[in-house]
Amino acid sequence: MIRKLSAEAVGTFTLVFGGCGSAVLAGGFPEFGIAFTGIAIAFGLTVLTMAYAVGPISGGHFNPAVTLGLAVAGRFGWRDLLPYWAAQLVGGFIAALVLYIIASGAAEWVPAGFASNGYGVRSPGGYTMTAAFLCEVVMTGIFLIVILGATRPGAPAGFAPIAIGLSLTLIHLVSIPVTNTSVNPARSTAVAFFADNGAMGQLWLFWLAPLIGAALGAILWTALAADAPATSTGGAEPA
Repeated sequence: MIRKLSAEAVGTFTLVFGGCGSAVLAGGFPEFGIAFTGIAIAFGLTVLTMAYAVGPISGGHFNPAVTLGLAVAGRFGWRDLLPYWAAQLVGGFIAALVLYIIASGAAEWVPAGFASNGYGVRSPGGYTMTAAFLCEVVMTGIFLIVILGATRPGAPAGFAPIAIGLSLTLIHLVSIPVTNTSVNPARSTAVAFFADNGAMGQLWLFWLAPLIGAALGAILWTALAADAPATSTGGAEPA
């Protein structure tokens, strides 16, 4: 179990450091900033690469919502849920701390939002709490459907990390303007500690909405896949 939890911590560290780091360190510079598209790609790449690197050890969740969704779908043991969440939170917090130390080394740097998530005045596009909540539920549900489908026995072997990474990229391209994209409570919690914009006060939404979305996505996938026939293109076998 220690190896699995360590792998989850390393994977979550990389996701937060790479994804949020792209926003904090490279997102806003006029001369070489990567903007929304680059940040979305960075998040997708962190999941893709870590899924290949340490996924075989822990399953490559790197996200409390994913762990919950897999448990709801019967793919993960409930008794290991809290240890996985703890490892993900630790990995994310260490990544945010390292990122904070690096970013604060720039002259006149201020943390401001520090890649945190939010709604209302803390939403990049000024979206309401209701809009943010619905967006996070839907996006996380879609993410779980992709994960469960791409990792199901009978799916094309070795391609799951690619599908999952591209899915996370797409999710960010759609939802960065709404909430700065969470779909991951560990990612949201890690940076909220260091943000200087009151992000902690809105953190509840970025736990509740992704967890609800993950559970709903898992339930929907389980219903869809219950009697699904195998396909001739390497699709899933019947459940």
